[in-house]
Formats: sequence, structure tokens, C-alpha cells
Amino acid sequence: MEEIASGSITVDGGLEGDHKGPKFPNRRITVLTREAWEDALAELRGANDAPVRLPWTVRRANLLVEGVRLPRARGGVLRVGAVTLEVTYPTQPCRRMEEAHAGLLKALHPDWRGGVTCRVLEGGTVQIGDEVEVLISPPEHVPKLP
Repeated sequence: MEEIASGSITVDGGLEGDHKGPKFPNRRITVLTREAWEDALAELRGANDAPVRLPWTVRRANLLVEGVRLPRARGGVLRVGAVTLEVTYPTQPCRRMEEAHAGLLKALHPDWRGGVTCRVLEGGTVQIGDEVEVLISPPEHVPKLP
């Protein structure tokens, strides 16, 4: 994973350069909030009970946003810069989270902390500093562990 300052997002391919976007129409883009990431890390402890600090790229999301509460239900719609996204699912973090730090997978589960997966309604270019706006926020859906 690498952090970039701007990127092109298309309806058919997701984020340019992301190999998963073209394969999964309902998961073209994943969005994580800085606040959710920090909340998850706050539950973890490292050596000598030290706070855990991991870069957000460990989560492997396409976009990191802050200062907004993402819709927590299918059908939610948000705009990031010129791009419009529809929430399709809560992101289900994979086992790689445990490889990054023991307990991270569990810490990302509550309150949609793993972020959201989205299909792209309108493509465009996004860049650091773009405004993030929730356009539609249906009633919250609370996922349960299998």
C-alpha cells in the first residue's frame, strides 16, 4: 500500500492502480475515517502496555477521510470531491489485520470501524483536502459477527 496525494476514480474501475476495483463492482472503493482508525488503535496495546501506532495504510482502504460520520447502511451516498459513492457494505477487514497487530481485526469490527465499501456513481479525481459530504444516510445497520 502506498499513500498518494491524488487519484482518478472511475465508475468501471474504481481507483486507478487498484487491482481489486475492476473485479468487484460493489466494492470499487473502500473508505475509512481517521476517527474510526484511531478508535480501533486505542483499544490495542503494544510492548510494556504502550499505545499502538500504525499507519492507516495498514487497513488497506482506498480513501482516508476525517471529520465526517460515514453512512452505516447500504444505500448511503457520499461525495468526496467530484466523486459520488454509494455504500454497499461495511468493510470486512481481513486476516492481514491480525498480522499487523494482534487484536486489530476485532478492534475494527464495532461501529463500522473498518469503513465502508462503495460502488462509484460518478467518477472523477480526488485529492488530499477535498470536501467530504454525506448526501444520503439511511437508518443504521448493525452487523453481527458470523
